[in-house]
Amino acid sequence: MSSAISPTRNDDYPEWYQQVIKAADLAEASPVRGCMVIKPWGYGIWEKIQKDLDRRIKATGHENAYFPLFIPLSYLEKEAAHVEGFAKECAVVTHHRLEEKNGKLVPTGELEEPLIVRPTSETIIGESFSKWVRSYRDLPLLINQWCNVVRWEMRTRLFLRTAEFLWQEGHTAHATKEEALAETNLMLKVYKECMEEALALSVLTGEKPEHERFPGAEVTLCCEAMMQDRKALQAGTSHYLGQNFAKASNIKFVTESGTEEYAHTTSWGVSTRLVGGVIMTHGDDDGLRLPPRIAPKQVVIIPVIPKPENQGSVLEYAEKVKSAISDEFYNGEKIEVQVDTRDMRGGDKNWQWIKKGVPVRIEVGPRDVSEDKVVLYRRDKEPKEKSFMTIGEAKGSISDILNQIQANYQADARNLRETYTRSDIENFNQLKEFFTPKNPEKPEIHGGFVLGYFFDSKEVADKLKELKLSVRCIPFDQDGTEGTCLITGKKTKIKAIFAKAY
Repeated sequence: MSSAISPTRNDDYPEWYQQVIKAADLAEASPVRGCMVIKPWGYGIWEKIQKDLDRRIKATGHENAYFPLFIPLSYLEKEAAHVEGFAKECAVVTHHRLEEKNGKLVPTGELEEPLIVRPTSETIIGESFSKWVRSYRDLPLLINQWCNVVRWEMRTRLFLRTAEFLWQEGHTAHATKEEALAETNLMLKVYKECMEEALALSVLTGEKPEHERFPGAEVTLCCEAMMQDRKALQAGTSHYLGQNFAKASNIKFVTESGTEEYAHTTSWGVSTRLVGGVIMTHGDDDGLRLPPRIAPKQVVIIPVIPKPENQGSVLEYAEKVKSAISDEFYNGEKIEVQVDTRDMRGGDKNWQWIKKGVPVRIEVGPRDVSEDKVVLYRRDKEPKEKSFMTIGEAKGSISDILNQIQANYQADARNLRETYTRSDIENFNQLKEFFTPKNPEKPEIHGGFVLGYFFDSKEVADKLKELKLSVRCIPFDQDGTEGTCLITGKKTKIKAIFAKAY
């Protein structure tokens, strides 16, 4: 059976991913190395994710603000672990103007202090927090910003890892460790709910081991999702920063008893990487499949016009169908419907929308006009599987159909993760065998998640690197039984998720 995307997932998963992005018209490489141009359909998906998550963030009491793109070098130097963690990824501004010399523009006007293009904003936001926080009455301080950041990645891939990307970063300050830890856990819960309810992902949550923590953090919590090639994607993180950044930025407050203390801070973020996660979780060999809650258009109506004399009546009928459906509600908002009036063959339009992953396609032609019917296709079904219904039936059922598609995608994601998660691997040799492809010359899709005993140490981290593995998280749900670490053989009661990852 032929497919719209070549190669298929099984033939070459990384190239399949790139071809889906191209076929769905999501994004393209830019003239700036490692950066991308997000095209309207791709940006429409990000806007839907942003809208859903922004609503959830504000519902927990946070407010949006905006902070500078540039960070003085001295600010990063204040927190040693932080600067060490990001030093190799920083883009640095050293001059503030250009001059023409010998027909070329050259940088001049050297800055007294270099500026870092923000890789993350803990230090610059900490400077503002130090002015805003004076008393316990100013706490908690709950701030979020939507922005772009730059991390000078050597190996880039559209959406998953680019030098510049879009994200939100939350930053909060609290009077006590307990309050800050509660915030860290709350925002991880918000992320998990957004990812599962809106993006139809299936994520594991837990804590990162010490060697995988955010630079400068005391606790890093994460959401990990399994992609269809069985690799893990870190979909979001939430960090308890202790008093490290508060001391570096001098965020102090006077307590109720009159003493002066440093605040406890948190930070947390998700990025356009989520769009890549949606592609790799839900896409098939015909292209993208979009969960209805994040689809820029949930329904596309395709007029089929075999003869010029049919054009007026078919287009008028298509608008009638659109008016009926767009009056209905899905997920608390009116259903977003588009009539595709481009001067193209109906079959070509149809396949373009299949590749873009639009949840529902409706075709209307001269026969449908005369019979007062429509032909409906669902992206969670085979491309040619269709149903016939009246406008009234379509209007009354479209919201339920979108709910079904959303639920089906979420069930597929959950089934994938559960099917390829192993908990019966007992030692390093078994772990190595599970994650080694049978044919190294043409690596097939293999591996998955392994839930096994883990003893945190540098030795474990080094041995895992040999297999290109990492500890993705230490799940919150621990059964308390004792066993032997899969890497070192030492006794431990901690279990972790091991996987290859993006």
